[in-house]
Amino acid sequence: MKPGPTLRAVERFFLPNVCIVCERSVQRPDDLVCDVCVSRLRPLETGCGRCGHPMPPVGPCRFCAAWSPVLRSVASAVWLGTEARAIVHRLKYGHSPALGILAARVIARVTPHPGLLVPIPVSRRRFRRRGYNQAAVMARELGRAWKRPVAENLLRRSRDATSQTTLTPEARLANVAGAFALAAEPGAGRCGPVILVDDVLTTGATLDAAARVLADAGWDEVRAVTFARALPYATRVLGHQTC
Repeated sequence: MKPGPTLRAVERFFLPNVCIVCERSVQRPDDLVCDVCVSRLRPLETGCGRCGHPMPPVGPCRFCAAWSPVLRSVASAVWLGTEARAIVHRLKYGHSPALGILAARVIARVTPHPGLLVPIPVSRRRFRRRGYNQAAVMARELGRAWKRPVAENLLRRSRDATSQTTLTPEARLANVAGAFALAAEPGAGRCGPVILVDDVLTTGATLDAAARVLADAGWDEVRAVTFARALPYATRVLGHQTC
């Protein structure tokens, strides 16, 4: 469901009619990001065919080397620069689910694979605090844009992983191991492809953990899409809290 009039009114109470990134006035009343800042979102260039990360000068990509083979590919729409970071932060912590629709429309520019769209779930605690799952908002909009089915409640958080902000890539993998489980019986068609949906990719630990659960349940092809991807330097040094 799209945010209704009441929810939009709440958003506008917290967010005046200016761009959340540059604070200039927006042209359309429902916009949260101006056209200039949207145009500054930096698409990914050609990189690793599996994860999109820039290839090293020598040898194969090391970014996705630790992922399970079941996670076939992850496509991110833009780099997590200034504009994308502001969108993600407000989407997660600023009571602005409409930004999930904007993020999904940016993702929709990526060539889609066929498959069932499955949003990465948030914990009950985070859902109560936010009032929505940002990945589910994005998946619903992607379903409309790509004309794909959405299984919003297929996965659940079996436990709430601790913050990944300061963790190394290896620690992130351990932190989310066992964090997901199937929440619903999928019925027929579980051998078809699945496309996981989330807001940001940092190391791929969360997406990998979710893909392993789906593989154990019988799916033989899992891919993923995200709105943004952490910059290589941020991935190595800062370890921002993302998936």
